Amino acid sequence: MKDRVTQKEDDNNEGRSRRTFITKSLNIALVTAVAGTGCLAGCKEEDEEEIGPPEDLMREHGILNRVLLIYDHFLKMLAANEPVNPQYITGTAGIIRTFIEEYHEKQEEDFLFPRFEKAHQLTNLVRVLKEQHQQGRLITGQLLQLGKQPQVSSDGDKEKLSSLITAFIQMYRPHEAREDTVLFPALRKIISKHEFDALGEDFEKREHQLFGEGGFGLFVDKVAGIEQQLGLYELAQYTPHIQA
Repeated sequence: MKDRVTQKEDDNNEGRSRRTFITKSLNIALVTAVAGTGCLAGCKEEDEEEIGPPEDLMREHGILNRVLLIYDHFLKMLAANEPVNPQYITGTAGIIRTFIEEYHEKQEEDFLFPRFEKAHQLTNLVRVLKEQHQQGRLITGQLLQLGKQPQVSSDGDKEKLSSLITAFIQMYRPHEAREDTVLFPALRKIISKHEFDALGEDFEKREHQLFGEGGFGLFVDKVAGIEQQLGLYELAQYTPHIQA
């Protein structure tokens, strides 16, 4: 039978072993939790980076399309002899000038078009797209000039506004459709995967330089604000009610 001193030492050793086991278990759990959090964060970043240059450009076309819907509404207002607030004209044309022409189209002109020209692929299409970019900028410039007036009230100004908007819509709907279905999908065929990935980084870098973090979301909010003011924001209003 153990004496009291020996029994006490055994108890102390057992206590230290239990504490050591618990400490090690807690450390393992902590490391596992931290590693799991890092994995989740890493997975999220990886998911965010999966969008490629063509998809990025197509997403930006969504902003263009929403502006075209606003332009459609202006035409309806003019046809109904309703006044168009010049602030709405400068607001929408300003989004086209800043986000589409000075950013989105510059991305195409600086990074995409030269690669197609160098590869001798889709060169006729690229030529037409470049010409249409120039025409679009002329139209936007004239729309911004019209929007500087206190009112767009004279028959001449209304006719000019209608003509400019109509020309812009008729050009850009087929323009973006041809880019989405022909030009952008062909990009992967003319450059390497490494160059393709680097291009995505160049796109993101320029967006951050011009607009900071969340530049795309910033302009989505700008478009949504104009839609709300004009009563165009609610998607349900575009649903037809066809009787079966």
